[in-house]
Amino acid sequence: MSAPRARSMYGEGQVDRLLSELTAAVGRDNNDDLVRRMIVTALDMDAAEVDRLELKIASQSMVEMLNAWRVFSPYRGRAKCTIFGSARTSPDHPDYELARSFGAKIAERDWMIISGAGPGIMTACIEGAGVENSFGVNIVLPFEQRASEIIDRDPKLATFRYFFTRKLFFMKESDGFVLLPGGFGTLDETFELITLIQTGKAYPAPIVMLDHPGSNYWSSLLRFVEEGLLANGMIGDVDTSLVFHTHDPEAAADYIADYYSCFHSMRYVGRRLVIRTNTPVSSEALARLNDEFGDIIVDGAIEPIEVTNAEVETDDHVTLPRIALEFNDRSFARLNQLIMRINELAESKARVTTGMFHDLEPENADMLSD
Repeated sequence: MSAPRARSMYGEGQVDRLLSELTAAVGRDNNDDLVRRMIVTALDMDAAEVDRLELKIASQSMVEMLNAWRVFSPYRGRAKCTIFGSARTSPDHPDYELARSFGAKIAERDWMIISGAGPGIMTACIEGAGVENSFGVNIVLPFEQRASEIIDRDPKLATFRYFFTRKLFFMKESDGFVLLPGGFGTLDETFELITLIQTGKAYPAPIVMLDHPGSNYWSSLLRFVEEGLLANGMIGDVDTSLVFHTHDPEAAADYIADYYSCFHSMRYVGRRLVIRTNTPVSSEALARLNDEFGDIIVDGAIEPIEVTNAEVETDDHVTLPRIALEFNDRSFARLNQLIMRINELAESKARVTTGMFHDLEPENADMLSD
């Protein structure tokens, strides 16, 4: 059964004429179809007599998404790393200094950071990266209304009422993720992040588990993953490669930045997954990639291609080299391994910190079409 699709016509002549006039009068013409669908959906909710609480949730979600877009859009092209961790970590705890050190080291590589804008690990990483390189994604809680003083009132602060809209922007705006020890919230974010990448609902990205030397926080969790999940067939061997565990903030920063040392970004064009690279992939490297990753190719081979018409139409990184494959749309942990292998085999590397926009949804899977 397919997911429900948005409608662009309400079905009443006068209402549809008014919709056409309204969308033509406001905004950009090339987005009129999507704006119209949102308006029709809102009218459908009213006609269906959706109760007031549900309408409040839908309305608040839209407002939070708009506000967050306004916060992030001026920095859309900059590389960003989300850092998760406990609000209860005190400044004298070794993980606090670890978060601060990582924040400084990733900022030295020209990355920005995104934190939850609260105390503990969230404040530590902002201290390290500097407020000028930091975003705060705050959640309003019954016992905590304001963000940490270090980021409060900064224009790069977005505040949310709902966890699900907040997590959307953590995931959507980030090119890499670092996980430090935390409570239920951190573990929730950890497993949702891994699940999104494992299932292809988010684009591949580097994930680091970071804790201080002597800590057993992540090693205990990884042991459970091995003994409880992998041993019982709940995940596959390849899924464990989605995360990198280290005690070294320098190694964590290198792992995040090196993910984009040759790989740049990806998108679907028709049936093919197009992978843009910072430097060309050699014929020798392509031969090895085809030999090692034939299991994820439906037909043909991984091959170099010219920029596609679809990319030219949207001015989508048209100057970058690119390779393409007919991906099986299933083996996303293997796709992550392919990206890392492209980086390993690159004859030259050029870390980038701008423009890493990703699109992992096949064009033929557009659920918004009528």
